[in-house]
Amino acid sequence: MRHAPGILHLDMDAFYASVEQVAKPSLAGKAVIVGGIGARGVVATASYQARVFGVHSAMSIGEARRRCPNAAFLSPRFALYRQVSDTVMELLHRLSPLVEPLSLDEAFVDLEAGPHGGTLDTERVTAIAVRLRADIHAATGLTCSVGAATSKLLAKIASEADKPDGLCVVAPGTERAMLDPLPVRALPGVGPATGDVLRRAGLDTVADLAAVDESELVRLLGQAHGHGLHVLAAGLDARPVVADRDAKSVSVEDTFATDLVDRERISRELDRLSIRCVERLRAAGRSGRTIVLKLRRYDFGTLTRSETLRGPTDDPGVVRETIRRLAAQVDVTGGVRLLGVGVSGLADFAQQDLFGAAGPGPGEVVEEDPVSDPEVPAAAEPERVSWSPGQDVLHEEFGPGWVQGSGVGRVTVRFEVPGGRPGRVRTFAITDPALRPGEPIPLPALDRG
Repeated sequence: MRHAPGILHLDMDAFYASVEQVAKPSLAGKAVIVGGIGARGVVATASYQARVFGVHSAMSIGEARRRCPNAAFLSPRFALYRQVSDTVMELLHRLSPLVEPLSLDEAFVDLEAGPHGGTLDTERVTAIAVRLRADIHAATGLTCSVGAATSKLLAKIASEADKPDGLCVVAPGTERAMLDPLPVRALPGVGPATGDVLRRAGLDTVADLAAVDESELVRLLGQAHGHGLHVLAAGLDARPVVADRDAKSVSVEDTFATDLVDRERISRELDRLSIRCVERLRAAGRSGRTIVLKLRRYDFGTLTRSETLRGPTDDPGVVRETIRRLAAQVDVTGGVRLLGVGVSGLADFAQQDLFGAAGPGPGEVVEEDPVSDPEVPAAAEPERVSWSPGQDVLHEEFGPGWVQGSGVGRVTVRFEVPGGRPGRVRTFAITDPALRPGEPIPLPALDRG
């Protein structure tokens, strides 16, 4: 057991949505929802202004629109999110060489391995965390929540205790006071299904788990899960912070309290898992060739399906569409209790021409090609154009802006840049030759030395 709260957990607040609010001056303080914009899309991140209306990640976009119709619904811009994430991770590496990224917006840091390792106590760790949060805000304009404790378990729980824009340091000796009143779902590995089993056994809080005999948990959950949960409930977590893992695959999965039987719901959950998987893939700076679907049936039978692409990718549209094809081959009539999405065959680069392999993603509006006229030469046919909400564009006269929406042959663009004033809105023909896709503009603070 450590003698100082030397493990820090950082979690950026509503990361994707917060980046969009800083990057687009007209959205500052507004409800913003990032995710798949089409009918089958799911919410990746919602700003806190949208969460007031009950919008949350993994919710269908349709439900989010019903709850918060006036929100800005935007497609993800992973290139910009990765750029901001790199800035945050660089600040973490100044504190310690042991930084373990969990996704683009979340990481553990072992402060004891850094320059302050020999002088750590609760007061010193608190000062380090206060300075870190200030540095991140100065560099990106974003807020984050930080927890610090003697273990990974407690550090992550602490970062959740005071969100958003919070700080919680668990002093050695106070771990039980933090853990005991928490619901069992606060522990890693306790999803809806496990939580339901424990609730039926009368085990509602972490204190209940810590008090029960380990054999009872093993009887309820099996040897490995029961033992592991009993150890965590006691506050014992010796897991080290591991930097630069040489992973062979990246995957995410969820177990559901009630078996899923509706194929549309299964598709939405797989879309959400695909986004999470790509998040982790990009956080590790990797791409992969093989896309893997994992599915556990109502009778606990588990199957996997995979497809190997012609080159490595880290594109969410490619992963999503591949997973949809794999899922279409599986009979789900009896119900599904677990879904997982993975990428293997990892590489350090992505083959960018795979971007188009999946076709238009959720939220993309594509103008249909006109009926061919044999008398019109091929060169005169309009080029197929697609625009998605939130996409960066550049106009020859008005400069950089972003797409607010498109359809019926028109595209609406707001012309503004990070750090500027809210810009004007203009509408163009969807094939206007003066309008073309642009590149994300770095957040203003990213240019500071």
